[in-house]
Amino acid sequence: MEVVVPMLWAGTDAGKAEHHCTVIDADAQVVLSRRVANNEPELLELIGDVLALDPDVTWAVDLNSGGAGLLIALLVNHGQTVLYIPGRTVYHASGAYRGDGKTDAKDAFVIADQARMRRDLQILAEEDDIAVDLRILTARRFDLTADRTRAINRLRSQMLTYFPALERAFEYKTSKGALVLLTGFQTPAALRRTGKARLTTWLKNRKVRNSAAIAATALEAAESQYTAVPGEKTAAAMVVRLAKEVMALDEVITETDRLIEGRFREHRHAEAVLSMPGIGTLLGAEFIALTGGDMNVFGSPNRLAGVAGLAPVPRDSGKVSGNLRRPHRYNRRLLRLFYLSAQVAARCCPVSKTFYDRKRGEGKNHKQAVLALARRRLNVLWALIRDHRTFEIVPPQHTVTATP
Repeated sequence: MEVVVPMLWAGTDAGKAEHHCTVIDADAQVVLSRRVANNEPELLELIGDVLALDPDVTWAVDLNSGGAGLLIALLVNHGQTVLYIPGRTVYHASGAYRGDGKTDAKDAFVIADQARMRRDLQILAEEDDIAVDLRILTARRFDLTADRTRAINRLRSQMLTYFPALERAFEYKTSKGALVLLTGFQTPAALRRTGKARLTTWLKNRKVRNSAAIAATALEAAESQYTAVPGEKTAAAMVVRLAKEVMALDEVITETDRLIEGRFREHRHAEAVLSMPGIGTLLGAEFIALTGGDMNVFGSPNRLAGVAGLAPVPRDSGKVSGNLRRPHRYNRRLLRLFYLSAQVAARCCPVSKTFYDRKRGEGKNHKQAVLALARRRLNVLWALIRDHRTFEIVPPQHTVTATP
């Protein structure tokens, strides 16, 4: 079968407000170079001008989202082939071109020329609406949890300056009751004045579980300190604000989790993904968000494993062979997803536990065994999605020998 080679290659160095597009022919000669605003009318005019030169064009961009989102959507809607070249790849490739200068025009030329020569670049296709929604929601949840962690760290740091006993008394990351306590009482003197009975009643009225135990723990901390540290009043006021901030973030995270679960369960692969032991709605939604839900983009489970950092790469030189290491560039969130799910599966799934125990028996440490299990589970998940089926634990078949 004859392979159709495009006549023109259009490379775009994408930016927030403007893009620079450079179009080259089969001899790498520039036929168009233009800076264009990141607005629909200007982008449509650019697409029309490039197609007027020759309708057989391959486009390439150095961003697959963000500022290039509108351009990619317009190109896909016009039936154009769009390749994605990571910015790091463009940076390293630029060193092979003449001149040390760096301009948007040069970067756009490098992008176009790399698209002309390479055959291993990812084609950007129209994305699944659910996958896009999940990418937005999971990214939002990631930011919220990071904000919550920062707020709790600030809260504990502030309490440590004037009331270290109460800072040590509770695990504020998991205890909602302790946060409720801090919205009303933050100093040793205030806790002692209130007393255990009234403090317990105050917590009960705010629907705090184990209110008596929380009150007793707080009073015990208060009895251990009778000295008022300078700045206590201001620090206590700051603790109130931080405690309320953490509680507000908890509500937003809970609401975001509901949105993520509802949208994820609408995806065509949700049933297959959830059938895997160790993968719940949050990890499943993150898998769809990070992969786009389309395994054809990766081509094979080995390619997906490489992106997730689960496939070691050789580092051989001379007579040294068989030297494997983890790749430097991989998706950290995707690796975290498979690692966490493998850890859970090693405890709750008999098949995964057997595999994990076998790896430990081979001399691997816990981390190595979990990574090996994660790599095996990736293959299983790939097969489930490919075959449109769910995971089932098949009990071992025991051969019964007849007694003569």
